[in-house]
Amino acid sequence: MKGYIQVYTGNGKGKTTASIGLMIRALGNDLRVYMGQFMKGQRYGELNTLEKLGVTIERFGTENCVISPEHVTDLDLAKAKAGYKKVEEILLSKKYDLVVLDEICVSTYFNLITKDEVLYLMKIKPKETELVLTGRYAPKEVIEAADLVTEMKEIKHYYNCGVMARDGIER
Repeated sequence: MKGYIQVYTGNGKGKTTASIGLMIRALGNDLRVYMGQFMKGQRYGELNTLEKLGVTIERFGTENCVISPEHVTDLDLAKAKAGYKKVEEILLSKKYDLVVLDEICVSTYFNLITKDEVLYLMKIKPKETELVLTGRYAPKEVIEAADLVTEMKEIKHYYNCGVMARDGIER
């Protein structure tokens, strides 16, 4: 089976959630699934379930939320660079049928990873591996190189009324 490159981007909610839905579908068809999360070090509820289902998950971020490129720390950068090397190894190993790189697109916006590095990962993807890239601010070149691009667009969000992330819903 030929694997394609999918990008889920935009300012709306649902990019990671969509990738999780795809992972569950893949698991239901006995595919091997890997998820590398960039810029995330917090423990989210979905990780417990995905690990129980057999998804290999690695996180390449700190517990702190990076809010702007000016707030990136040396530790944020080191974790992203180590994650990039790990993901390169994962792709070259051909061990997984589905590889999800969560928040890798926004990592380029925060200068943690370059768009050329993301394009390189897209290039070395084994032909039979499905590769999913999520995150806001997907670079134009990444969008052009992908086979499928979905943009999540925020129309209305309760965060704007002061509602914070809720356990079981957003985390």
